[in-house]
Amino acid sequence: MAALFLKRLTLQTLKKTAGNCTRRCFGTYILPLTIPARLPLVAPVPGLSSLMHARASGTVADTQDSRKKKTKNDPAFSNIGRKIHERVIHVLDEAGNDLGSMHRAEVIRLMAERDLRLVKRDSGSEPPRYQLLSGLQIHEERLRLREMEKAHPKPGPVLTKELTLSSNIGQHDLDTKSKQIQQWIEKKYKVQITIKKGKNVEEPEHKMEDICNKILQTMPGIATFLSRPQPVRGGKAVTCVLRHLSKKEDNAYRETQETQKRDSLDKENRDNRESDVHQ
Repeated sequence: MAALFLKRLTLQTLKKTAGNCTRRCFGTYILPLTIPARLPLVAPVPGLSSLMHARASGTVADTQDSRKKKTKNDPAFSNIGRKIHERVIHVLDEAGNDLGSMHRAEVIRLMAERDLRLVKRDSGSEPPRYQLLSGLQIHEERLRLREMEKAHPKPGPVLTKELTLSSNIGQHDLDTKSKQIQQWIEKKYKVQITIKKGKNVEEPEHKMEDICNKILQTMPGIATFLSRPQPVRGGKAVTCVLRHLSKKEDNAYRETQETQKRDSLDKENRDNRESDVHQ
């Protein structure tokens, strides 16, 4: 009996000792198992209002881009084919005769019967005005418009040249600068001239203005004042702007010159007749 009790006590002691050793050896390497949180399998769906806003903004942007492309690529005179957007239009035939207002279906039928093209003439009128033309007429009209553009080019921006001179400039240097200014004026430039008062020089009160006038006098029939000489920098300088004569001013100058020539010739003739009489 005592032997059996000792045996059980020995077995219990061994079990406790083995358990403590296992925890000491492997306890630091056993980590708690963490289960990751489950992610949602379906992505969040944007609201209906945001989708409608995005679609509307995209449509507006696409429409504006398409309008810009049409405006840029739309030639001034071209055959529109059968793409008539208006239901009723005002039509002229190939000879310029007025056919009145017609439905687009009737216009398309007329184009097919006569083998003609449709060209827009005035989109601002009500109803819009179109004309039926042949392919040769369209080609000739395009050539005519092209020649008109070459003969009357659109004026570009006028550039301004700037030049600063001293009031004690020599005559030779002034002549050289005047020639340079004339070259700019003939190229349709505006020229801003600034005359600075010379240092340590006693000069008349209006000398700087006189220099501007002298420069202009070297270019008769070519240039005129865009802005007359006026003092700047507290009276230490004078500035003015020259420009090319307009066509109207050029014609008026030529007429004045011809009138002066006729008057001088008439005076010479009168003087000659009077001298003949006295002799």
